[in-house]
Amino acid sequence: EGTGETEALPSEAPTAMATSRALGLLRWCGKESNALKAGVCFQIRGYTIRRNASPYLYKVTHPCVFNSSSSEALSHRDLHCGPLQTFTDEEIMIKEMVKKFAQEQIVPLVQKMDADAKLDDSVLQSLFEQGLMSIELGPEYGGTGFSFFSTILVVEELAKVDPSVALICELQNTLTNKLFTTYGTEEQKRNYLPRLAKNLMGSFCLSEVGSGSDAFSLKTRAEKKGDYYIINGSKMWISFAEHAGVFLVMANANPSAGYRGITCFIVDRDTEGLHVGKKEDKLGIRATSTCPVTFENVKVPESKILGQVGQGYKYAIGMLNTGRIGIAAQMLGLAQGCFDHTIPYTKERTQFGKSIFDFQGMQHQIAQVAIQLEAARLLTYNAARLAETGKPFIKEASMAKYYAAEVATITTSKCIEWMGGVGFTKDYPIEKYYRDCKIGTIYEGTSIIQLNTIAKCIAQEY
Repeated sequence: EGTGETEALPSEAPTAMATSRALGLLRWCGKESNALKAGVCFQIRGYTIRRNASPYLYKVTHPCVFNSSSSEALSHRDLHCGPLQTFTDEEIMIKEMVKKFAQEQIVPLVQKMDADAKLDDSVLQSLFEQGLMSIELGPEYGGTGFSFFSTILVVEELAKVDPSVALICELQNTLTNKLFTTYGTEEQKRNYLPRLAKNLMGSFCLSEVGSGSDAFSLKTRAEKKGDYYIINGSKMWISFAEHAGVFLVMANANPSAGYRGITCFIVDRDTEGLHVGKKEDKLGIRATSTCPVTFENVKVPESKILGQVGQGYKYAIGMLNTGRIGIAAQMLGLAQGCFDHTIPYTKERTQFGKSIFDFQGMQHQIAQVAIQLEAARLLTYNAARLAETGKPFIKEASMAKYYAAEVATITTSKCIEWMGGVGFTKDYPIEKYYRDCKIGTIYEGTSIIQLNTIAKCIAQEY
């Protein structure tokens, strides 16, 4: 708008990649610096996209608020400080696009992927094609250039359908991509980021047999030999190890310094001495692989150190703090998806001459769960907005992750009870949500660790 120049976009459904291409047109026309800084608007198939527009800082011309999983337009004008569920046009667009994508391309495969404990190749390919594996990466690396909050919305929407697929998107964006963009050299970024946006899966290797919550007691060692390092050790519970093409490995390069010797190394899958073990047979999130990974005299050049020697523990803490918001979004989406499947059934199921939803005892239980879902959503969105704007968020991230995992546990359990016998069968997806939610209290910091973190933050405030 305001440039007098337009160019037709491909006649396809709006996708994150389509938005990236539209931004590319602005850059190609030399309009990026002024137009984008001004918060330029443009349209893709009827979706108005406003760049650099915060729902808190800009004058909302078409404010929209999302009430739980549905949307409706606000009538307020000249809104300067919107509710947490007020989204930018860009965020609305990507939320709706992912919802449509999940229903059309993931839903038909969910049951089979869970039964086979295997991710369908077409799902992973589609995630890359839709730009969902590079949400925050800049267009110069093949990414979509969207916000961190957009990542949270994507994870939430995917988790409503399949938490396993949501996890793929969450870890690629909040851990692998973020580590490279934050600490990588220009050469490392040029080498890996375009591939991570196109078809390369990353895997984060921290946990070991003897170092779970006590992560920095890890035993994997990296011994310096001239201009390279030799890594020896083993890792456990490594997500996506089956599909990963690059591993970000935490190893101690200076054991005498304790955890201050921990360093992050980039190790390609085809590196000699790297072995991926048999994947675990898990209770939930079965479509994603979780495997042990061993390193036997793995030779890694100094140029493959990510960041600085001895700073790996700081990088891990920082990434996990942000990643906890992503897991909160996953648990939130999972719980909402389960709830959305269950409530219509309670309105259709008739006992004693009326729907079971109409019994007051049921209504009170459903209302209580709905309140908890909304509270989890607000905690998650608040933590995401804080992180996105550079404000302190560690306590809020732990609160969101802890509470969303608790709510997911309560919601899925209650939904099985409300569904009765059919909820206990695989004919409905409710039992899968129940199995999938348990991991939320374990990975990226157990619930007990979250409570410890929250308490430490409170102690510092008084």
